[in-house]
Amino acid sequence: TDFKDFTHLTEQAEPRAVIEELNDHFSAFDDIAVRHGLEKIKTIGDAYLCVAGLPERNRAHAPNACAAAIDIRDYIARANANREKMGLPRWDMRIGLHSGGVVAGVVGKNKFTYDIWGDAVNVAALMEAHAEPGQILLSKSTFNQVRDQFDLEFREEADTGKKGLIRCYTLEGRKD
Repeated sequence: TDFKDFTHLTEQAEPRAVIEELNDHFSAFDDIAVRHGLEKIKTIGDAYLCVAGLPERNRAHAPNACAAAIDIRDYIARANANREKMGLPRWDMRIGLHSGGVVAGVVGKNKFTYDIWGDAVNVAALMEAHAEPGQILLSKSTFNQVRDQFDLEFREEADTGKKGLIRCYTLEGRKD
């Protein structure tokens, strides 16, 4: 996930208010991740990175990630509705999902943190970067795993530069 225009938002707010808002959102995301069996990897500024299927394999990783993404999107929509009632600016978010293998572990000498690397992480970041605010964008790999369980729409082929064109799908919601 990533908040749209985060730098602009922080320029207009007191530092304490920014930290409190991030803490509220990321704490809610932590609860959502746990509820859907995802592993939080880290926050990077205003970005939140989590993974399904680690540290233990999980065959339902793609549907679990999609369900969590919907819950995060809906949480942000409710939070923004409350912010608008108070005359505060929106914190719009983009979400990207991709399914694929990663390398995971701990490296370095100081401040040990569990992290993930690989093409799947890069493609998920590309999905997020090409998403519109309030949108969940999936790669074809994730689409193929969840198309029978979720309402999805073909959006476009995103030009990702080095990786070329990647098919993108929007995740609208759960199927009835």
